Amino acid sequence: MKILTINPGSTSTKIAVFEDEDNIFQKNLQHDATDLKQFKKITEQFDFRRKAILDTLREAGFDPSQFGAVVGRGGITHPVPSGVYEVNAAMKRDLLDCRYGEHASNLGALIADNIASPLPGVRAFTADPVVMDEMHDVARLTGHPLFQRVCMFHALNHKAIAKAHAKKTGKPYESLNLILAHLGGGISVGAHCKGKIIDVSNAVDGEGPFSPERTGSLPALQLAKLCFSGNYTFEQVKKILTGEGGMVAHLGTNQFQKIEQELIPSGDKKAALVHEAMAYNVAKFIGAMATVLKGAVDAILLTGGIAHNPLMVQSITGKVSFIAPVAVYPGEDEMGALARNGLAAMRGEVEVQQYI
Repeated sequence: MKILTINPGSTSTKIAVFEDEDNIFQKNLQHDATDLKQFKKITEQFDFRRKAILDTLREAGFDPSQFGAVVGRGGITHPVPSGVYEVNAAMKRDLLDCRYGEHASNLGALIADNIASPLPGVRAFTADPVVMDEMHDVARLTGHPLFQRVCMFHALNHKAIAKAHAKKTGKPYESLNLILAHLGGGISVGAHCKGKIIDVSNAVDGEGPFSPERTGSLPALQLAKLCFSGNYTFEQVKKILTGEGGMVAHLGTNQFQKIEQELIPSGDKKAALVHEAMAYNVAKFIGAMATVLKGAVDAILLTGGIAHNPLMVQSITGKVSFIAPVAVYPGEDEMGALARNGLAAMRGEVEVQQYI
């Protein structure tokens, strides 16, 4: 069975074709910033990205009628449990309206359904979307009833890497306590307790460690003063938090290879300090998640694109290895995770859930 997977990002769309479990084609479609600027809302990019996907498939010799299923990365809907979801009218409505938030991932399910729906027998799914929520109620409370912690993170890769580690160690995922840090453009650190992610930092809304492009948690009063200073609009503050913060704000770049291979070796003391501060913050949040698991941690897993960078991995590992053994899974396996979930759904190995 052939499965098409679609993973839209802010400036790119990753697609892959799997034949059963084997990846037989993969392409990262880069979208020029000037092309994207013409669209005021992300959902207005639908036709642009859909055409790019179909043109690429056609050039590679694939006909959409060959696919058994099309699986798109899940977008921002209301919170849902872990699992595979059939794309339905309710999901499409919420994604199109950006009812719960606007993000490029909203296009994943919409394009998947558009490709699949005209074709007999082809089904459209999403799996473990960014709003997947297994948090304990106690983890949601903050110091004021006007505020509540929201679960929004790299759920697909968290689950995929945790299950891959469990398989590698020969133990059921449901028997392990793991702390997983996804290190990418955003960083999320989660506590996996016996198959459920019971607490995790919100990588989208500005919580947790700072990252290449995001500020992470900030001193609350300083942020409030900035917001009421009259010098910034809401959109400007939002950009500071989620696109122009972190290493970009400190060093003017989000390229980790440049930081580790050029700036630090050249004696750039500021780059070395910011690099170490990020490792320090990641380690601190890993330590916090160890308390969530009451110290019973089987392993700490480091994953995401930044896990390819040895200095960062070494610095984090040196700070947290006393808690539990550290295992490194560089990059992410989101395309494979989407395909495996779609294949399991088509084979009847998992229950397909309905979004309501």
